[in-house]
Amino acid sequence: MDGLLINSEDIITLSTNQLLGKYGRPGFTRSIRAQLMGVPDSTNSDVFHDWAKLPISREQFARELTEQFRLRFPNCRPLPGAEKLVTNLSRARNVSSGNRVELALASSTKSHSYELKTRAPETRRLLGFFPSDKRVLGDDARVRQGRGKPAPDMYLVALQSLNSAVGDGEKAIMPNECLVFEDSIAGVEAGRRAGMRVVWVPHPDVAVEYQDRQKSVLAGRTGMFGVGDDWQLGDIDDGWAESIPSLEDFNYDKYGFHVPS
Repeated sequence: MDGLLINSEDIITLSTNQLLGKYGRPGFTRSIRAQLMGVPDSTNSDVFHDWAKLPISREQFARELTEQFRLRFPNCRPLPGAEKLVTNLSRARNVSSGNRVELALASSTKSHSYELKTRAPETRRLLGFFPSDKRVLGDDARVRQGRGKPAPDMYLVALQSLNSAVGDGEKAIMPNECLVFEDSIAGVEAGRRAGMRVVWVPHPDVAVEYQDRQKSVLAGRTGMFGVGDDWQLGDIDDGWAESIPSLEDFNYDKYGFHVPS
């Protein structure tokens, strides 16, 4: 959701940079931003604080940043192509089977932040395509503590939510039949570990930072995260993931989606 469907990542960066500046620290670099995107509680992590070297405690920084988010998250808006993509997928069918495409949301954002981010009518309308039982958020009790992205658990729980609605005699959806949309490197790795195909739509800053390592990102093999279970990862150039510059560039035909005109 964040940075893929809505512009919350830019709001997070703006708020964090303003607070860093207040304490005489430089703003995000492309490198640190890429490492933190999509990671739960990233600005409370060792990676962030080892880099930021703030003169205040983590607790104070977290309190002040939370207040900035409370004020700014209601200004979240859909990103280009997001509403068209989700609308199209909600109507689409698989060309070969004729089955409807089913949608679920797997986001590291927690419930309170989700409510703030969906205050605007257009944002609420966009996220309304995902029923509440098909939304897996960062504080969802179905996801084990400490098993957020880049671990695969959020996507596997999202798949379970879809399969819970499968009727008698209908075939369950398998991981290799799923397509994950992600903006973050951690999210790409989570999708790959779940055994799902991935479309990576990186923020322009992240795309530039990782342009020479794009193949490793798409395979989930950047080595940025110590999750273990490397057998879950993909292989370089295995064709199971791709990168596109914007949701507006998504190729429905490539994935066998028929969208009624």
